Amino acid sequence: MSKKHITEKIKKLDAVKDHQEIFYLLNCHIFPWDIERALEFALFRTYAAPSISKLLSQTGEFTRRTRKRYDDTELIMYTITENGYDSPEARRAFRRMNQMHGCFPISNDDFLYVLTTFVFEPIRWIEKYGWRPLEENEKLSYFYFYREVGKRMNIKDIPDDMYEFEQFNIDYEHKNFHYSETNREIGNVTRDLVLGFYLPKFLFSLGRPFLYALMDEPLLRAFNYPKPSNFMRKITTGILKLRAKILRYFPERKEPLLGTKRNRPTYPEGYEIEELGTFKK
Repeated sequence: MSKKHITEKIKKLDAVKDHQEIFYLLNCHIFPWDIERALEFALFRTYAAPSISKLLSQTGEFTRRTRKRYDDTELIMYTITENGYDSPEARRAFRRMNQMHGCFPISNDDFLYVLTTFVFEPIRWIEKYGWRPLEENEKLSYFYFYREVGKRMNIKDIPDDMYEFEQFNIDYEHKNFHYSETNREIGNVTRDLVLGFYLPKFLFSLGRPFLYALMDEPLLRAFNYPKPSNFMRKITTGILKLRAKILRYFPERKEPLLGTKRNRPTYPEGYEIEELGTFKK
């Protein structure tokens, strides 16, 4: 059997009819680490819009229980990914997510933008740092999957064309990315959460330049983070590209890496979907 047997399987799948299967295989077999890292940076991008960061700051959840909010978001999305968006488990996840979002005045444009980051940040990350590029049907599977997710979240005006959706992403960032104190507040706790996955707290100051080196200039400006040197950018991207080259020689994962089965300090004794997320007081 080929070391890249799942990649060969995906090549035969249809982007429309088989998009849930393609999406699952990419997330749980081929690029689980890359996609999770990309979605961490997708979170940063959403917090670069003051209308979003202000709402998160007002709830207090992200500053008081940062890891819980991160785990809750992952568990809801992994439940949908691993079971399919029409499964009983996913229906429970959508119900909980919609209950949570319904408590807060979130504009449709903000909903749409967050949805775009879930589509395009993994695509962009893998194009830069993945061990192989994505095929067109794989990119389209991301769009079709999240378009259906968005419909179940009652998000309006989702384009039917992936490239039109990407243009919305670009236009939204151009219009809405600018510095605010709440951007910085939510960005800082998220930054330290991500660093905590890799480093003890006393080394955070050494890790921050590497994190900044993976951010583009509009994102850095929105948080008022220091611009990294070209040398730091080259070192950071070089490490990731070296990792990608090494992974080309390894077989693809035979057993799926499931986010819902991962040990999480937030829920040492397990969790119920209905307990996830923010509850408005």
